[in-house]
Amino acid sequence: MLRHVGTKRTYRHNVKLASLLGITAGFVNAAGFLGFSVLTTNVTGHAALFAERVAMQDWKTARVVALWMFLFLAGAFISGLIVSKIGRNQRFSYVIPILMEMAILLTVALSGFKYDHSLIAKEFFAGSLLFAMGLQNSLVSLVSGSVVRTTHLTGTFTDLGIELAQLFQRKNEERTALKSKIKLRVAIIFFFMSGALAGAYLFKYYNFYSFFLPLLILFYTLVYDIFRINMKRYYRQIKSGLKRMSHRHAKKLGIWFISP
Repeated sequence: MLRHVGTKRTYRHNVKLASLLGITAGFVNAAGFLGFSVLTTNVTGHAALFAERVAMQDWKTARVVALWMFLFLAGAFISGLIVSKIGRNQRFSYVIPILMEMAILLTVALSGFKYDHSLIAKEFFAGSLLFAMGLQNSLVSLVSGSVVRTTHLTGTFTDLGIELAQLFQRKNEERTALKSKIKLRVAIIFFFMSGALAGAYLFKYYNFYSFFLPLLILFYTLVYDIFRINMKRYYRQIKSGLKRMSHRHAKKLGIWFISP
């Protein structure tokens, strides 16, 4: 899901990635907004808010909004730097950004109730979630080759609209690949919306403890990939060991038959 890049990556890998991390981003988007009254998965709305606060000469709020946009950028930068330094084809190049995101969600789940509607608290909690979503968006974009983006739907809806229009113009042999792209866009939208609904519903009843759900999803994502890698490696070791044993036994039998 995360470890496959380039030519090794398939449509199925992208759907799995869109489903798990799309739910995570949708959840953070809804629960973060209910908890801190701030959009915590993208910066589009913050650009308008920043311009409005500058026009009103509210420099204090403008500074905070600028900080939020910078933190999303910083998350994307750090995730990209980690993946490029370790190497996109390395098996565990995605582990560090995911662990960083998990640590942030754990902090919000355990300490979010300390939010007292002060500007400093909002800076910290909302900013940390924006940083986490920057990490995730950059990682997913790098891994999928910019095919999947999970933290916002603007580009996804745009791509879906373009591809639906192309569906009426392309020839039959081109329609199969186009339909696969459309299904992927629909999957991203569906899982993001499902995560948002779950975030809104669970936050209503469990407050900040609801952030344990996306934390568990990220944990499952890591375990799923690492477990599959370890199982495949273990299987190859057993297979090569059995081959060596069979070769040794065949050699012994050959010697026994040849001996007078």
